[in-house]
Amino acid sequence: MQAVVKTPCIEIVIKGDIPDRLMTVLNEEYGEEVQLSEDNSDDLVDVFETDWYRSVKSGMAPGDNLRTYRENHGLTQARLGELLGGVPRQHVSNMEREVRSISVKTARKLADIFQVSPGKFV
Repeated sequence: MQAVVKTPCIEIVIKGDIPDRLMTVLNEEYGEEVQLSEDNSDDLVDVFETDWYRSVKSGMAPGDNLRTYRENHGLTQARLGELLGGVPRQHVSNMEREVRSISVKTARKLADIFQVSPGKFV
């Protein structure tokens, strides 16, 4: 069993056989904030080994990866162009839309910026 309490400042997660006394204290203190889950599954799945991941990955082009990493890092196309050494915003846009291919040199710069493998962009 698992007990979870989430408030703006507190998060408590207790797994395993939870003593009745502890549940009483949690319920008295947090009331409806206490949630119980019967999910005892400790099986972890490597998402990179799932059919879902393979399917999604096969459908993503280097431009899709570029856009995803840029947006996740809160960068505009113009700012990314600056970080790439003065590449015009339109070139970044064209790389994201697969109108312009991403060179190995640019892929290496992107890998440095986003701290990932250059293979994400080629």
